[in-house]
Amino acid sequence: MSFAYLAVLLVSAAGVLTVDLRFKLFLWAEPRRAAAVLVAGTAFFLAWDLAGIGLGVFFHGAGPYMTGLMLAPELPVEEIVFLAFLCELTMVLVLGAQRLLARQEAAR
Repeated sequence: MSFAYLAVLLVSAAGVLTVDLRFKLFLWAEPRRAAAVLVAGTAFFLAWDLAGIGLGVFFHGAGPYMTGLMLAPELPVEEIVFLAFLCELTMVLVLGAQRLLARQEAAR
C-alpha cells in the first residue's frame, strides 16, 4: 500500500487552493456558491464514473502508487480526491482566465 498518488493529488490541490486564496478566484471569492459548484461537479463526474464502471468501460488499474483502498468495486478512494481536484482546478483556471481577459480589455 502506497500513498504516493494520493499525496501528489493533495499537494497539487494545496497548490491550486493557494493560488485561489491569493487571487480570491473561486472558493475564497464566494465560499457557499463555490462549495455547491464543487460538490455538484464532483457528484456529476462520480456519477459518470459509476456509469462507466457499471457498463464495464472503466476498470481500476492497480498500481504501485495507489493505496488500494476501494470505495466500491473499481472505484479507488483516490478517484474522489482527483475529481474534486479536477473541478477546483477547472474553476480556478476559468475564473483566472476571465479576470486576465477583463483586465486586458480594460487596459485597452
